[in-house]
Amino acid sequence: MAARKQAAEEPEEPSRAAGACVLVVLVGVVVGAAFAVDEAAGVLLVVTAGMFTVWRAARRVSDSSATPPPREGRPSCRMCAGQEPVSVTPSGPQKGMLIYSYTLPNRPNHTHLHIAEEVNDQ
Repeated sequence: MAARKQAAEEPEEPSRAAGACVLVVLVGVVVGAAFAVDEAAGVLLVVTAGMFTVWRAARRVSDSSATPPPREGRPSCRMCAGQEPVSVTPSGPQKGMLIYSYTLPNRPNHTHLHIAEEVNDQ
């Protein structure tokens, strides 16, 4: 009966904290060995590892801050949803960009703007 209970229970997955602890110990042993061989080798290893870590973090930040791809059609937001644009003007300094102007019913004398890439509907 004990064998049936063990077969019915799912095996436990190892903890992430346990894996991190093993990694920290292994890194400590490698750094300690490098310092034991030569102090300059240990310093070089620590500096190289730090530079590599900073480089990876910088690459990850630059990838995540990329602008999303443009949406099809004209832009819309919560304020101008359902409104027709008053004018669509090409942007002078930014080639291929359009400026959409909206007048909002609850805000007279105010123009709401969107700047978006030009979409060719051909």
